[in-house]
Amino acid sequence: MSVANQVTRRHERSRKTAVRPRARSFFTKKEMPEKLLILDQDLIREFIQDRRDRGIDQFDEVWEGVYIVPPLATNPHQSIVGALTAIAFIVITLEGRGEVFPGANVSDRRFGWKRKFRAPDVVVALSRSRAVDCNTHWMGGPDFFVEVQTPNDQTYDKIPFYGQIGVQELLIVHRDTRQLRLYRHNGAELVQVKPSDFEGGKWLVSAVVPLAFRRRVLRSGPLTEVQRTDGTPGNWTI
Repeated sequence: MSVANQVTRRHERSRKTAVRPRARSFFTKKEMPEKLLILDQDLIREFIQDRRDRGIDQFDEVWEGVYIVPPLATNPHQSIVGALTAIAFIVITLEGRGEVFPGANVSDRRFGWKRKFRAPDVVVALSRSRAVDCNTHWMGGPDFFVEVQTPNDQTYDKIPFYGQIGVQELLIVHRDTRQLRLYRHNGAELVQVKPSDFEGGKWLVSAVVPLAFRRRVLRSGPLTEVQRTDGTPGNWTI
């Protein structure tokens, strides 16, 4: 055996012995806490910076000074977001009605907004919107939001804030079941809208964007059907 091979193999053995087995979790799956509260400011700073460095902070939010890390967006989640963004882009942006964003920061303030903001999955700001584009975020509520709900997330906890900043409508789509809920601002808060008759069926018809939504169940599973309501042909199943 050559000296080079002896050195190489000795180095490989030393590296293998240096690898420690992964430590077993302190908590079992049933015992795992639902939330984590970190009070060490240096650790908070390191945690947030690490998420930024790894590019996994795009859906993080701050709720009244509390940093919120939502569940990671899965491929099915992003597929729904992408499809609804594309449909809204066709109906809103390409027809000069306003702008559509696949997620954006929204706050109730121009300055110090990082202390209090949310990041809905789809944001529609109409040309007549009262919301102010601050470049980094929207101050006040743009007109139409979509939230794709995942199990155990905090989608419904966002509704009071969206009502406070004046969002006109909020559509919630459950990622797995495709159950739909539409909320509309009544001047004081966002309240749930009941399905109405449209095109021979029960649809959730938006009063803000020219679209209606309903759940459709096929053999392959539940889907979301979207229909234009302004007389222009347009129907999508996603």
